[in-house]
Amino acid sequence: MGAFSIARKLDRLFKQSSPEPSYMAVAEAVRSGQGVAISHTYIWQLRTGRRDNPTVTHLTALAAYFGVPVAYFLDDEQAERIDAQLELLRTIRDAGVTEIALRAADVSPRGRDTISELIRKVWESERQAES
Repeated sequence: MGAFSIARKLDRLFKQSSPEPSYMAVAEAVRSGQGVAISHTYIWQLRTGRRDNPTVTHLTALAAYFGVPVAYFLDDEQAERIDAQLELLRTIRDAGVTEIALRAADVSPRGRDTISELIRKVWESERQAES
C-alpha cells in the first residue's frame, strides 16, 4: 500500500486533531453521521497496524470523519501534500492566528498585501525591541 502504511496515516490524522478524539468518539461519529458500522476496537487495530486491510467503505468513512479525501490513505504523494496542509493548519491554530487567517481570506489581494506588510513591520519592531 505504499511507503506509508494505513496505520501511520491514521495515526497522523488522530494526532492532528485538537483535541485528539477517542476511538469510541470516532466510531460513534462514523456510525451516527455516516451510517457505517465500525467499532472502536477496529479503529484501534487499524491505527496500531494490527489490522491493515480495511474495506473501502471504512477508509471512506474515516477519511470523511477527518475531513480528508479517501486518496489520503491510498496515494502516498497525496498523503504528503495533505499532511503538509494539515501541519500548516496546526501551526496556525497553535499560534493563535486562526481568526486573522480566516478574515484575511475574504480581503482583496491589495488588502492582504497591506496586512502582510503591517505584520512584517510589527515583527521587525518586536525583534528590534528584543535586541
